[in-house]
Amino acid sequence: MAQAKIQAKAATEGHNAGKFYRSVSMAARSNHLLEILDDLEVRVQAFRDAASALELERESLIEKIHSVQNSHDIRTISDGEREELLVTAERLMGRTLTVAVAVETIRNPQQESSLQQASMIIDEILKKVMDNLENGRKQLMGLYGACSSEVPAGPVDQKFQSIIIGCAIED
Repeated sequence: MAQAKIQAKAATEGHNAGKFYRSVSMAARSNHLLEILDDLEVRVQAFRDAASALELERESLIEKIHSVQNSHDIRTISDGEREELLVTAERLMGRTLTVAVAVETIRNPQQESSLQQASMIIDEILKKVMDNLENGRKQLMGLYGACSSEVPAGPVDQKFQSIIIGCAIED
């Protein structure tokens, strides 16, 4: 509507359509391209979500194959049956490992640094949990409070929260 008023005014004043003049057809093309990009945005997100689901499925399959290979039941069957089942499990593991799916997060240098710092803090606290479960649990709750949008039950680790804010949203 505003574009039509501008065009009508330019036509009545006899202005020359200079290089900054935008015709209705240009606006229509721009809107059409914007609609295409909006549709592609939705499709790209669906594609990334599907790939992430495939990553999780791959990990689940590997975990289940390992659990079969290391199960108590496999140790209680005859040697011949055990060998046959383990060969099948190895074949399935090989086939599963040939599938490579990766969804990467694009990060700027500051986000990369924040992610590394957060990972180091988490690793340190995991070591502390192994040494002293109760103290480690309290620290983990502080980290959780820093990441949660809900009101935390205990104190929030402010340093960790500032690091997390610097990470990419996917992290």
